[in-house]
Amino acid sequence: MDAPDPALLRRQAAMKAALQAYVERTNAGDVAGLVALFASDAVIEDPIGSPIKTYADFPAWFGDAAAFATHITPVAPLRGSHANEALVVFDVEFTPPGSPRLRIRSADACTFDDAGLITSLRAYWGPEDIEPA
Repeated sequence: MDAPDPALLRRQAAMKAALQAYVERTNAGDVAGLVALFASDAVIEDPIGSPIKTYADFPAWFGDAAAFATHITPVAPLRGSHANEALVVFDVEFTPPGSPRLRIRSADACTFDDAGLITSLRAYWGPEDIEPA
């Protein structure tokens, strides 16, 4: 097997670092820091099948996550690819207004631009993946 392309390895490291920052900034409630991980034309579909959120929606959406005391716990190593996509598999806990604390088991697949910014985030979870925390 040939040695991996150094550019590919750098891209993989950058994508995984961005996903690690996503986890850390979510857990810190760092709304501005979260928005900064995304390209200005990025979209979020969380969960898949729900209305698409555009960059203008991100501050309010991440603000809700911070207000709900959202905490992400990765349950598998961050995964890269041989292209511009990476994946984080995690449990996320949060407390919506008037509700008990909940847990969702999710996998977020992200694409990245050449600057290492997230251009799309698609969250894989369904109704059966939600449970009391």
